[in-house]
Amino acid sequence: MRWKQFLTPVKSLDAAEARDFMQTRSAESFTILDVRQPEEYQAGHLPGAKLIPLPELSERLGEINPQKPTLVY
Repeated sequence: MRWKQFLTPVKSLDAAEARDFMQTRSAESFTILDVRQPEEYQAGHLPGAKLIPLPELSERLGEINPQKPTLVY
């Protein structure tokens, strides 16, 4: 998975930790990245999540602000 090299250092968060992270910061201070397929995204996603399907991620990394923490799901 070549894309992981662009998101280091990587820290895993469980759902409760991610929820706490999002609730204690402004929405503009981080990126929520949904790497599922468009059909899954349309069926439901986190508010404000940016869709970049995993197969497209390495080509679209420029769309992600490297200065902000990124939560990927």
